[in-house]
Amino acid sequence: MQNNYLIIMAGGIGSRFWPMSTPETPKQFLDILGTGQTMIQQTIKRLHGIVPIENVFIVTSKNYKSIINKQLPDVKDEQILLEPCMRNTAPCIAYATYKIYQRQPDANIVVAPSDHLITDESEFRRVVSEGLNFVASNDVLLTLGIAPHRPETGYGYIQARQDEGVFKNVKAFKEKPDRQTAEQYLAEGNYFWNAGIFLWSASSIIKALQQYLPAVAAIFEQGKVHYFTEDEQAFIDEFFPQCENISIDYGIMEHAENIYVMPADFGWSDLGTWGSLWEKRTRDELGNSVVGSGVKLYDCQNNIITVPNERKVVLQGLDDYIVTEANGVFMVCKKSEEQRIKEFQKDS
Repeated sequence: MQNNYLIIMAGGIGSRFWPMSTPETPKQFLDILGTGQTMIQQTIKRLHGIVPIENVFIVTSKNYKSIINKQLPDVKDEQILLEPCMRNTAPCIAYATYKIYQRQPDANIVVAPSDHLITDESEFRRVVSEGLNFVASNDVLLTLGIAPHRPETGYGYIQARQDEGVFKNVKAFKEKPDRQTAEQYLAEGNYFWNAGIFLWSASSIIKALQQYLPAVAAIFEQGKVHYFTEDEQAFIDEFFPQCENISIDYGIMEHAENIYVMPADFGWSDLGTWGSLWEKRTRDELGNSVVGSGVKLYDCQNNIITVPNERKVVLQGLDDYIVTEANGVFMVCKKSEEQRIKEFQKDS
């Protein structure tokens, strides 16, 4: 367990959940499910017993350090890695990995987004434990593939070779498909949703970075003398912006040959839209999901409603709407039109 580490990617601005999520306080720092815990608090909690709290490293924007200090008081400042600018997931992961490797060359690492939902946490822990054992003894890059329940067009897919066993060699990564292609993937049975959760040893991912993203690897290799010192942030501020803006999928996973997928089913959702949040939150017999003790509904169905507890709201006759109040904005929007939320945010 002492060799197990967790990298949490927490730099996103959560624009699709406006007005509840804002660039100042994006969704990973909100309790959007009404559970009493924020998304990032849940991300750490679900790996309790697998990764010690001192082995959790959070990569985020400088703007969010004070929020993390408040929400995660057990996480030390040296575990909070502050990006001076956004450079996508490959530099984010590289920075954290090189810092971990400096402390523990034998580290085995879980990489996870900070704002995803997992409903079956015991199964998730079982899968992660099995995956960590696999990467500890094999030079592989492992990704978790979610068994698809429907022909989803909003996720990328992982095509596995028809291998026997728990861990399957990856044949290809696929972009978000159209409906017909998604139905074909579902029928073939060897395609899985790409959850963006990775497991590997520090040495395996560093070897891949050196091979496929050598310029990025060179920057963080150069930083070795600065990690865990008072000079670290100055080094990162100067050199991090020089990194290529590239995802780990494009930069490494689509090129390396030692990529494996572990099919899993633990109630995963990336909670990328209000609609996906509605699907996962508790709903009444008419399909309404309500967070807010002062909400009264009449003749309403299939709505997602999130308002402050002290706010008294009466709604009548709404069907399939988003209703939310936060940060001085009250928004009512059809669920089917939620792609326009970025437009609303820009105009307000």
